[in-house]
Amino acid sequence: MTFLRSLAFNVFFYVHTFVWLFVLLPTELMPNRALKRGVKRWAKTNRWALEWIGGVKVELRGLENIPEGGALIVSKHQSTFETVSMLDLFADPTYVLKKELLSIPLFGWYATKAEQIPVDRTAGRSALVKLSERARVEVARGRQLIIYPEGTRRPAGAERAYKHGVVNLYRDLGVPMVPVALNSGLFWPRHGFLRHPGTLVMEFLPPIPPGLDPEAAFLEMQRLIETSSDALIAEALARPNPPPIPPGGEAWWERAPRS
Repeated sequence: MTFLRSLAFNVFFYVHTFVWLFVLLPTELMPNRALKRGVKRWAKTNRWALEWIGGVKVELRGLENIPEGGALIVSKHQSTFETVSMLDLFADPTYVLKKELLSIPLFGWYATKAEQIPVDRTAGRSALVKLSERARVEVARGRQLIIYPEGTRRPAGAERAYKHGVVNLYRDLGVPMVPVALNSGLFWPRHGFLRHPGTLVMEFLPPIPPGLDPEAAFLEMQRLIETSSDALIAEALARPNPPPIPPGGEAWWERAPRS
């Protein structure tokens, strides 16, 4: 049953995404709000499909912790799920993404029109300077900046691997930093075909206020994300018929929350 539901969801997800790439074409000639409405609908439909076709219940916690206006959203990154499912949870989100993604046909057009923030990872220090400059502009407009401070998807349960660049953003932007914990990699593994049944949780934690010592805020962000993500993994594994820990996530057992 898991295989069949996974197959059905994967087919739906990719066909649905392909269709929407063309459905959104007219928005290139419309105001940005038309594109953003379409993208939010795409994201919400995919979350619905994961639950009703893929058999993965989705639970969103702590939405009340998202401040109004400009904010820095720093999320654990285990799966494609969180790149899709954050799009309709914010008033006007902008992602920090790899510059290479702008070269993808159609997607790159939409990302540019939606004023997402590309980063050239080969540019070193100058890339961080440009990122901070652009981020200040977008946050001043009241947008929510979404970043994955580990830089890439990592298996659920893997050791932390945070990049230091988020320290500069926190220091320069002067807005609340909202950590996001999750256990999505148990149910939608980063390189896996199967969508394991269970309860996938994304939890928005209380904001870290602006103005703290940047290094202290960086450490607190990691502590909150890691301890909460570990707790969400433990919660999922304590349920009947738990999903497997994916390859690369075995380190979780060494630091698992103890009752």
